[in-house]
Amino acid sequence: MRILDTSVYLGPNLHALFRVIRMRVDLGALEAWPTAKLGEDFIDPLLAALPDLAEHGCSYGEVGGFLRRLREDEGTWLGHVLEHVAIELQNMAGGDVTFGKTRSTDDEGIYTVVYEYEQRDVGLEAGKLALQIICSRLPDGIRPERSVPDDFDLTEALDDFIRFAQRRALGPSTASLVRAAEERGIPFLRLNRYSLVQFGHGKYQRRIQATVTSETRHIAVEIASDKEETNHILGDLGLPVARQMLVHGEERAVRAAERIRYPVVVKPLDANHGRGCSTNLTTPDQVRVAYAAAREHARSVLVESFIEGFDHRMLVVNGELVAVAQRVPGHVVGDGTNTVEALVEITNADPRRGIGHEKVLTQLEFDHQALRLLEQNGFARDSVPAEGEVVWLRTTGNLSTGGTAADVTDSVHPDNRQMAIRAAEAVGLDVAGVDFLTTDISRSYAETGGAICEVNAAPGFRMHVAPSEGTPRDVAGAVMDMLFPPGSPSRIPIAAVTGTNGKTTTVRMTAHIFKMAHHAVGLATTDGVYIDGHATVVGDLTGPSAARMVLRDPSVDVAVLETARGGMLKRGMGYRRCNVGAVLNVQADHLGLRGVDTLEQLAQVKRIVVETAQDTAVLNADDPLCLKMAAHSDAENLCYVTMNPQHPLVREHIRSGGCAVVLEEGIRGHRIDIHEHNAHMPLLWTSEIPATLDGRAMHNVQNAMFAAAITFRMGVSLEDVRTGLKTFDTTWFQAPGRMNIFDEHPFKVILDYGHNPSAVQAMVDLVDRLDVNGRRMVVLAAPGDRRDEDVAEIAGIAAGHFDHYVLRRDDTLRGRGADEIPEMLAKHLREAGVDEARIEIIPDEASAVDAALARAGQDDLLLVFGDDIGRCWRQITEFTPSGERAAAASTVTPLPPPVPMAAVDVGAQEFVHDERGVHLARDVEDSD
Repeated sequence: MRILDTSVYLGPNLHALFRVIRMRVDLGALEAWPTAKLGEDFIDPLLAALPDLAEHGCSYGEVGGFLRRLREDEGTWLGHVLEHVAIELQNMAGGDVTFGKTRSTDDEGIYTVVYEYEQRDVGLEAGKLALQIICSRLPDGIRPERSVPDDFDLTEALDDFIRFAQRRALGPSTASLVRAAEERGIPFLRLNRYSLVQFGHGKYQRRIQATVTSETRHIAVEIASDKEETNHILGDLGLPVARQMLVHGEERAVRAAERIRYPVVVKPLDANHGRGCSTNLTTPDQVRVAYAAAREHARSVLVESFIEGFDHRMLVVNGELVAVAQRVPGHVVGDGTNTVEALVEITNADPRRGIGHEKVLTQLEFDHQALRLLEQNGFARDSVPAEGEVVWLRTTGNLSTGGTAADVTDSVHPDNRQMAIRAAEAVGLDVAGVDFLTTDISRSYAETGGAICEVNAAPGFRMHVAPSEGTPRDVAGAVMDMLFPPGSPSRIPIAAVTGTNGKTTTVRMTAHIFKMAHHAVGLATTDGVYIDGHATVVGDLTGPSAARMVLRDPSVDVAVLETARGGMLKRGMGYRRCNVGAVLNVQADHLGLRGVDTLEQLAQVKRIVVETAQDTAVLNADDPLCLKMAAHSDAENLCYVTMNPQHPLVREHIRSGGCAVVLEEGIRGHRIDIHEHNAHMPLLWTSEIPATLDGRAMHNVQNAMFAAAITFRMGVSLEDVRTGLKTFDTTWFQAPGRMNIFDEHPFKVILDYGHNPSAVQAMVDLVDRLDVNGRRMVVLAAPGDRRDEDVAEIAGIAAGHFDHYVLRRDDTLRGRGADEIPEMLAKHLREAGVDEARIEIIPDEASAVDAALARAGQDDLLLVFGDDIGRCWRQITEFTPSGERAAAASTVTPLPPPVPMAAVDVGAQEFVHDERGVHLARDVEDSD
């Protein structure tokens, strides 16, 4: 039994609309051993190791359902057991995951195991440990060799895993803020392995680092970190503070204590969490020892008067007191039997206690302060306190040093409430923890005395969200409401576009329309990531990483994201939902790769975009596979795009008040019309769109219709949509590699990145519609990882439409022989009736393009299907038919006379060309 491969999905994917891990698991010989056959010799040890598995509902949806699956009939297979164990391990480590599913594959003994995760590394480690645990529970003779380390110890392995998970988990304060954001529908992105988190997208984003927010002023943090300065500021405002002196040196500390008068407190100037703080000091020797302890945490040390009373943490958020906790220093209570050391061990065994901030309480420890207090009170580690006797190990109530907390928010006197608010405002903090000592929080400080010890930036929320006693408080919710007041936006509009062909041109058109409507657009496409029209990263970027790059940019107010098949199959989508999801078409491309063998399977992948659309799903009504996706959409609206004005379903949709973009016939040719809420809105004639070449490039007509549908549904005015389409062309600068025309030679050149049958068909149809006085020539290729039948179809589509064919391969062979693709194309061209004299094989792309350019003459048309489109464009634009090249051109074999062009059925199905970047797909994680 072994794990063959693993995929980690960051967002919506083929298996679920949230984060999951998928593993392919080979059971090997264990395929013959379902759980019922293994029997109780396997089931009982497994349940003994992970007793909470008995609570899993599985497909029965009730407690004990998984246990039934283990034992009923023939039981279940170990791939399914792996799924449940991986889920249970994560929950043992503090996670909250429930989803999983396991399916057998066509290959015997191989299963696809899918389970939910919260943190990537923890989820992956859970899968690996789950495999070891299962194998370790198998009876001897069945257990696969080397499946479990010789020194495997379950207790130790579980403990190591939990610690591993806790080191990677968000701290309690950060986690509470993330939960509050999720409850409010605010998206979040974890920006590092620690506590830096972004809430919201684009220009609406806010950030936190623990409980310091993007609204926290740096100067306020600096003031709060300087305890002496804070003391002076508060004292100058008449707020109650302790008398305080800053010292450097032990003897100066002693003199300061004598001037202030004992008892005193000695603490570092700028430490936190109670580190190095000693209280209730009554002698010079105690002050000297305390000074040395404080110097371990800061260069400067404070000596201040000791205030009698209970330690209270008063949390102020955005000028409001939201929670108050009374903190009790770390201690143990004697039972008359156990030593102090044993009592500490018993207390630390409380499952609520952990190391540092990993749990709601922190373990007690013996350090300088604990040992000093024991000695001061006449105890040692081996002393046995009387029953009920309290033994203090700390003088401060910080939870991080083992203290406990009781919520007293409802008991606070109004004067004390106002005092805390004034203190936070005086320092200038949006989120402040005011430490206040008083004998009774329910009585005014003016009556009982007391003093503010500190005002803390980045106060911990643990004592408020999970107090040892009293009511938990939603303090994180108060922070979220400060960062995102109710009714304010946290998300920028997102348009996600997928399909086999036309994605890149459509997203570029869409981004251009938004730009003309004065938006700062974040665009992710096969050419790179563009922010407000400027390329920030160049490359094939159509997956979740690029999407998150756009959503993290603070200047972006709308995101337009090309969403390719490869990224969704490899890592899922980079966001939970989009406003508009569009599927342009589903055509044969990339079949036979990554488990996608049929058009129906490819459609299922593309459908993920529709399933995440919240406002509108935009679908190609002329593509049956797109049309079926409507049944899987939870979007509030459906918008159909059709080039058939008589489409029966679309006409019925329009009559019902639905939205549609329709290509209508008119006196000036074709016109794009928008229908919505029974209103008919003519948009513009296709001849007015430069990218359509006077309406001849029907694939770009369809792309323009989708761009219009997307932007209109996202609130762009009709006039701005018109302006955007009228000013978008297919120049290299606006749409590199997409029907780029260069006509500064005596002949015309069209460069296109089309690399599948549908894309080639679209360009062949365009060439047939163009008026060409000379010859038609083509540089033709196919990617090496396409099926043989796809290569044959490309050749069949091109056959009969050109006077000369230059056949090449891509730079990346993708498993093919050096000349295999051009030889295959030549074979199929000949079979289609193309004369051998019209076929030229030049495998290298650069050489093929150069040769074709050299052959072209006056008034010819050369169509170049390019792979490295940047290089191809430079060759085209820099070509000069003079000197040696002109001489060479005069000696080439003349072309045969033009062949008659095949008849073109304008009413036939139209296709659009594919995206750029396939040659990078093996190296770029999110491509295709």
